[in-house]
Amino acid sequence: MTSDSARTPGRPFGRVLTAMVTPFDAEGRLDLDTAQELATRLVDLGNDGLVINGTTGEGPTTSDEEKSQLVRAVVEAVGERATVVAGAGTYDTAHSIHLARAAEAAGAHGLLLVTPYYSRPPQSGLVLHFSAIADATGLPVMLYDIPPRSVIPIDLETLQRLAQHPRIVAVKDARNDLRVGTEIIATTTLAYYSGDDPVNLPWLSVGAVGMVSVTGHVVADRLRAMLDAYEAGQTERARQLNASMLPVLRAMGRVGGAVFAKTAMRLRGLDVGDPRLPLPPATEAEVAAIVSDLDAAGVALDPEARAGRRSGGHGALGARAAADLGAEVAYR
Repeated sequence: MTSDSARTPGRPFGRVLTAMVTPFDAEGRLDLDTAQELATRLVDLGNDGLVINGTTGEGPTTSDEEKSQLVRAVVEAVGERATVVAGAGTYDTAHSIHLARAAEAAGAHGLLLVTPYYSRPPQSGLVLHFSAIADATGLPVMLYDIPPRSVIPIDLETLQRLAQHPRIVAVKDARNDLRVGTEIIATTTLAYYSGDDPVNLPWLSVGAVGMVSVTGHVVADRLRAMLDAYEAGQTERARQLNASMLPVLRAMGRVGGAVFAKTAMRLRGLDVGDPRLPLPPATEAEVAAIVSDLDAAGVALDPEARAGRRSGGHGALGARAAADLGAEVAYR
């Protein structure tokens, strides 16, 4: 993994991480060659780490074996240069432990554990759930607090209790409660990472150590420059860099993170395939709007891809491929 100053005890996973999309081929199957090329491009762009099998990586649509294959492929491609964090959280503690151990066996450097969704456990259940998974491997853990998707937030007192676990070292925050975050930063050793691109800079102002980004697919170098400027006391420069990325945020807001990132990578010359159902690919009108947004942000696009501006051709996952996968995939 990365050995430079980006990864320190206070920044256990580095500073700038991107939540990487999962490439699929034209039949909707996992494309490991493209995954390795994508991972290499993202690290070359300035990412200290990659989060895979997460929300943007369409983790709920990939099988356990696909998750392990993706971890192995990404670690092989960039594991000497970047931190590879594997999503392993589900609403089933036993299954999450299985995924965590599989990620460790596949070479992951850390785990991302989302709050259990759907089942809506009490805070005491969250402590037991996260602690059991953290106990199951030797990997450092980043908790993922995202109530808009999980419904249940991780309360302040719960985070303070979990911070006492030796392997729970960080939080990816997509809750956007600066008061709670500021108190956690002040009262624990947990490293805070912004998990929502529109508020990356505000989070830095209260002590976040970095970000887990979706826009890092195309502007990781600018995110790093913004972070450098802020830490150097160049706050006006940081604000200017943040403002320069507003059109990218606008593009992402049109279709959501995974669809935006896949569309943007295709426009930059690397076709990572369409999302799997239930996410649809971007429409022609949405692609055209994203092109305009990325142009406004000064993001370089591939001329041939720009000329094609194609929307997804095989749907979120072709009906035949979906049927095939449904017959073949064993999720346990």
